[in-house]
Amino acid sequence: MAAVTVTGGTGYIGRSLIRQLVAQAHDVTALVRPQSQSKVPGGARIVDGSALDAGDVARSLSTGCTLILLVGTPHPSPSKAAQFQAVDLASVKAAAEAVRRVTPAHIIYVSVAHPAPVMESYIAVRKEGERLLKDTRVPLTVLRPWYVLGPGQRWPLVLLPAYKLFEMIPSKRDTALRLGLVTHRQMVAVLAAATTASLPAPFRVLDVPAIRAVDPWAE
Repeated sequence: MAAVTVTGGTGYIGRSLIRQLVAQAHDVTALVRPQSQSKVPGGARIVDGSALDAGDVARSLSTGCTLILLVGTPHPSPSKAAQFQAVDLASVKAAAEAVRRVTPAHIIYVSVAHPAPVMESYIAVRKEGERLLKDTRVPLTVLRPWYVLGPGQRWPLVLLPAYKLFEMIPSKRDTALRLGLVTHRQMVAVLAAATTASLPAPFRVLDVPAIRAVDPWAE
């Protein structure tokens, strides 16, 4: 199976994804700071280091692996613009530099749906992340969810009736779908599927409808 390196592997999506990849017999490496190593699921190889350091990211890579980038500021909000620059964008800059030293076969990056009427600073950082990774010329898959429903993050379920209404209005349908809700399980499923899918040439975007299609009934 595939050799996979994950940054952000102890976060909201990362831990579940690592469990899934290990269960599928992938050779998984997690780049993790020392204080977070206990959070890494069993079966993954741990590399001690920071996802904000290009040298550490390069040490976690093997030529021809898949690199999955999940580092991000928890619970994004407009008040966290400085963190988006210092963490989210810094991690992509480190990854872009690292893959010029040790070249993976494929990069998978979780971005965000856009355009959108809110979260401008977050969207700008994620769009810049996409650009930096495209410039590496390594085949790139970009996921563009809007909001990921899961444990502790279910309040947008109250918006489902409004989403359904907008999807029925031709002038609103595309926006409602692009900014639709996806589940934690759907995100894990599509990330795992992208790991073994045929490589994009050179760039592939998986938007909300594509994420839902991988596991449409996942809760």
